Amino acid sequence: MTTTRRALLALGAVAVLALAPNEGRAAPGRPFSAEAFAAAQEGGRPILIAVAAPWCPICRTQKPILAKLAEDPRFKGLEIFEIDFDTQKDLMRRFDARQQSTLIAFKGATEVGRSVGETQPEWIESLLEKML
Repeated sequence: MTTTRRALLALGAVAVLALAPNEGRAAPGRPFSAEAFAAAQEGGRPILIAVAAPWCPICRTQKPILAKLAEDPRFKGLEIFEIDFDTQKDLMRRFDARQQSTLIAFKGATEVGRSVGETQPEWIESLLEKML
């Protein structure tokens, strides 16, 4: 098999996985609400803003990781708010998020970290640990 053919087959496999439906994957958060976000901040709760797009393969990879971490007792009380990259440009500006797959961590009212395009579970976990 030629190198070019292998590369094309690998690219095709990646494309199929990226376009696969999200069946069986729990949504880790809820749509952003200014009131709920303010209440979580006032309560000093750990908060994660997840900027996502339905067409984004990185975002689809992040969702089950976030869902699993949200079940961890260490992150009890974690509030995850989702911002739609395509339709909520005002919120993108508010949080200075420039692309989809952006995760922004808050401990109460203080931003404690952010990442863009991260799909390694342990790195996402370390971002969430900054909220503890």
